[in-house]
Amino acid sequence: MSPQTPTPSDALRHLLDLRRVEPTDQDTAAGAGVFEADSEAHPGNFVFGGQVMGQAVMAVGSTVPEGRRIHSMYSYFLAPGDPSQPIRFRVDALRDGGSFSVRRVLAVQATHSGEQTILAMTASFQEEQDGLEHQLRAPAAPDPEGLPTTAEALAGIDHPTARYWATQRPIDIRHVTDPIYLRPDGNAADTQMVWMRTLEPMEAPGLLHDAILAFASDYTPFEPMLRRQGLSWITPGLRLATINHAIWWHRHVRADEWLLYVQSSPSASGGRGLTHGQVYDRSGDLVATVTQEGMLRVKPQA
Repeated sequence: MSPQTPTPSDALRHLLDLRRVEPTDQDTAAGAGVFEADSEAHPGNFVFGGQVMGQAVMAVGSTVPEGRRIHSMYSYFLAPGDPSQPIRFRVDALRDGGSFSVRRVLAVQATHSGEQTILAMTASFQEEQDGLEHQLRAPAAPDPEGLPTTAEALAGIDHPTARYWATQRPIDIRHVTDPIYLRPDGNAADTQMVWMRTLEPMEAPGLLHDAILAFASDYTPFEPMLRRQGLSWITPGLRLATINHAIWWHRHVRADEWLLYVQSSPSASGGRGLTHGQVYDRSGDLVATVTQEGMLRVKPQA
């Protein structure tokens, strides 16, 4: 009997299943622990930034006292990742207070000339505590069940990137407005809403769900910028790269339940663009805020 073909959810679990390894002489600043993880090649043979962020969340979260959950993280993307090489995560403990813990992690890969840092992240964790509360509520949006899946939106498109989006992404993403995979938004809108969740139920500790939220939050932040500029994902000469990405967790949720990601782009200039996002659960509670800055350029075509 042939082994069962791994599903996209199996691949996601594997990517986020880090191995703790023994420090070497190069890991001297990693006092809290050293971890390794594998990569998955995306179309274009690059490492998805959300993958590295999710893995970094798993690394730092594995070093904090029990009962503390991540409430904020800030990542700088420093260099493209090589999907053929494992990624090493060096975690340093910056603080362990009475209720908060702060960690710093560097994600590095071996190169022909030594090694290269591809991501630097700081993250803060907190024990569960009571306090004053207020929040934005989710805007009105159609239910996700009535919206087309990515596979349905790209049905009949024979293109390797389209096939990957339709069959290999572990996150089910459903656009409230028409997606811009292949065609620009004719209205030049600077906002959008998408529903997202894992393709399959994920029985897992809270840390894994936090890491999956970080992973999934990186799929669509460029889209409000592209919409505003009248571009699509396949615009000739389009060049995109994440520069930095921040998340604040206000409430912790399961990543296998529907989340509404409301996004807007207030500015683009100097070859950079900014997107703000709010993530709401199905009941309308605000569960996370996301901000991403990215490089956005269109190379003139001859």
